[in-house]
Amino acid sequence: MNYTIRTMEENDYDEVYKLWTTIHGFAMRSLDDSREGVTRVLKRNPGLSVIAVSDNKIVGSILVGHDGRRACFYHVCVHEDYRKHGIGKAMASEAMLRLKEEGINKIQLVAFKENKLGNGFWQAEQWIMRDDLNVYDFVLNEENITAFNK
Repeated sequence: MNYTIRTMEENDYDEVYKLWTTIHGFAMRSLDDSREGVTRVLKRNPGLSVIAVSDNKIVGSILVGHDGRRACFYHVCVHEDYRKHGIGKAMASEAMLRLKEEGINKIQLVAFKENKLGNGFWQAEQWIMRDDLNVYDFVLNEENITAFNK
């Protein structure tokens, strides 16, 4: 399967958002994942987020951000028709290389417990599931509603 990995640009939003809506179990937030929310991430972290393109369409994405110390991967996905061809690994490797060039030494991500496919992927890629910490959220804006794709 032929594909390319390239930098995610603001004008990719519509196609990337459409991809996200096809991913079973994927969670999106009404504000954070809006055009404005994604554009904010891309502008704050230029050149770090990546997409995979095959057959002239976007088939994978990773939103990437960092605070100068630690990075985070958001919305890592590959369209189900394009899985098992190394696209996820290629996107993650490219994003990791870009972060390393920025001097970032650690990356974290969230995989929902029910996401067996995603958890299996990250474990196979030698990512370490931590059980020595708790993750807490504090909602600053109740209008930022999370919805899961069925």
